[in-house]
Amino acid sequence: MATTNQSTAPYTVPGLSTENGHEVAHTLQQRLHALNDLQLTLKHAHWNVVGPNFISVHEMLDPQIELVRGFVDELAERMATMGVGPSGLPGDLVQARTWDDYSVHRATAVEHLAALDLVYNGIIEDHRDAIQKVGELDPITEDMLIGQVKELELFQWFMRAHLENSGGVLQHGGARTEQDAAESAAQ
Repeated sequence: MATTNQSTAPYTVPGLSTENGHEVAHTLQQRLHALNDLQLTLKHAHWNVVGPNFISVHEMLDPQIELVRGFVDELAERMATMGVGPSGLPGDLVQARTWDDYSVHRATAVEHLAALDLVYNGIIEDHRDAIQKVGELDPITEDMLIGQVKELELFQWFMRAHLENSGGVLQHGGARTEQDAAESAAQ
């Protein structure tokens, strides 16, 4: 009888050793957690944004949320293809994450965008680290992550365009926390 709690299969994709395939999939699990967190954070900002730019930011976030949800599904399906069961459970996400909860609640559009800019910095940097980690083992997964980074960087540019002056200086430049970024952008 099969064990119902087993998270790995004794196989992976053709051309990779099971060990390498499972290693790649385990790297993807942290990206899965990060993107699940991002989609929830973006929806939180979508619900809590106020002020003169409300509608433009509110509507700008929805397509981002949908694409990130698609990234989550893509990562989970890649993991399953590699013989590792993905976890989308909230408890697993909270236990495994290396970042704090998003710290901005009801706030203006520029406050949320400044805070989200820092969130995107973390997501993109960690995705790039994952690209480096899986690149030598699995170019298929590497390509998938590269495509995701391309889109995440585009979203970040959309947000930054609301926050920069004509010289390219961000209103929250140098902020180290989401709350500091929000406060700097509000001034």
